[in-house]
Amino acid sequence: MILLTGAAGFIGSNLLARLNEAGMTEVVICDALGTGDKWRNLRRHEFADFVPIDGLRAWLAGAPRLDAVIHLGANSDTTAADGDEVMERNFATSLLLWRHCAREGVPLLYASSAATYGNGEAGFLDRDTPDFLATLQPLNLYGWSKHVFDRRVARAVEAGGPVPPRWYGLKFFNVYGPNEYHKRGMTSAAFNITQAALRGEPARLFASDRAGIEDGGQSRDFVHVDDLCDVMLWLLRGSAPSGLYNIGSGGARSFADMARAVFAALNQPARIEYVPMPETLRGRYQYWTEADLSKLRGAGYNAPMTSLEEGVARYVTGFLAAGDRYR
Repeated sequence: MILLTGAAGFIGSNLLARLNEAGMTEVVICDALGTGDKWRNLRRHEFADFVPIDGLRAWLAGAPRLDAVIHLGANSDTTAADGDEVMERNFATSLLLWRHCAREGVPLLYASSAATYGNGEAGFLDRDTPDFLATLQPLNLYGWSKHVFDRRVARAVEAGGPVPPRWYGLKFFNVYGPNEYHKRGMTSAAFNITQAALRGEPARLFASDRAGIEDGGQSRDFVHVDDLCDVMLWLLRGSAPSGLYNIGSGGARSFADMARAVFAALNQPARIEYVPMPETLRGRYQYWTEADLSKLRGAGYNAPMTSLEEGVARYVTGFLAAGDRYR
């Protein structure tokens, strides 16, 4: 039996679909569904039990023997301002699951984030020593909450445990793909640009406020959610060394590239307008991210990552521009 937190979310629901496809239905899911349409991400999938996020601690006290915990649940809003709520969801809950897995001998996969790297001045290497992690400076509350848990894990490992028998902190880069309708202001660039194009509007991207970087030239490591699921399933089934791992495409692409890929998928000429960078983002906006995949490749993961053009075409034509929008 597997415990999957964040199962109704974007990445979690895609992973649940993949687990079902592999014949795994003994999955206990944990999430906060609220009053919106988030439940629709689950409607095609099977699971053994549902635990509300606020009931997780009590459920763990009498939990059956688990084969693995996959912890994807979090407040992932990069503009979140309630520090108490973010730390409860992103740090305290992660620590609760870490301690349970260490005590019960259960493998743990948890979501970290590329937001832990801050502006990238220290690079994007997925080292997991306390000294290296201390050099990173996240730019927002969300990134910091993920970072302090990574540092807590690193200190526990350095001190000699107790730790889970296998553990993986996954530094997701800029993920796009099906089942992100519920995310509102946190939807991917692929989603937002496609919605604009379907309305007959241009893609609106931030103008650059840095010398030497053209408008729309801000770049991200855009990675399709299917690639994340492939890596997580591989880690779950294999014996890769424990540690932090970057999960991205391995190559930075500009937002202008993303816009052109969306319009090409829709067979439309690219139309792009540039708007000023909001004052609230100046000094807090990453201009370039790129996952170094050396550690993942060195651990034995050899599958290719999906190209931007292929992944966007699959997402746009198979979901966003189609009548049936959910996986």
